[in-house]
Amino acid sequence: MKLLTPSLLVLFCFVIGGIVFKISAPRQCDGIRNDDTIFVLTGDMRRIPFAMRKMHTHPDSDLYIIGAGASNYEMAHRVKIESDSKSTYQNALAIRDIADRAGLDRIVIITTEDHMNRAKYLISHELPETEIIACPVPLVGMPPAKRLERWAVEYIKYIATMIGIKES
Repeated sequence: MKLLTPSLLVLFCFVIGGIVFKISAPRQCDGIRNDDTIFVLTGDMRRIPFAMRKMHTHPDSDLYIIGAGASNYEMAHRVKIESDSKSTYQNALAIRDIADRAGLDRIVIITTEDHMNRAKYLISHELPETEIIACPVPLVGMPPAKRLERWAVEYIKYIATMIGIKES
């Protein structure tokens, strides 16, 4: 029974942490201004179309598509593609480089809602003086078991990131 108690405590903390992780994730865009620079992280087929819809409502914004797989898109002149980064941490480094070159003090991040906490955490550590506006893509049309699996994977990656493993 004594061996079981620490295990149950760890499991309890893990489950409660997962609930807090999900509850703390942004649910909607915090507000995009017409002059904002938007960064969309690749990795899920919903992200780029969602970002393009945002561009239609904010036509003066610049959009950067960040990450591997972005090179297959033919885009408008206000859309720029960075396709070298292959992980969320590398995305954060690419965004930092672009934001520093452009002198940005405010950016908008588009990624799926399950990925937002970790992406925002990594980007905020690379750009501590920059205001980061979250604009999550909802996980609609996905079976509940798949959605739970995605949240669990992102939560585990978030924990790894918090303890210093950035390339997870």
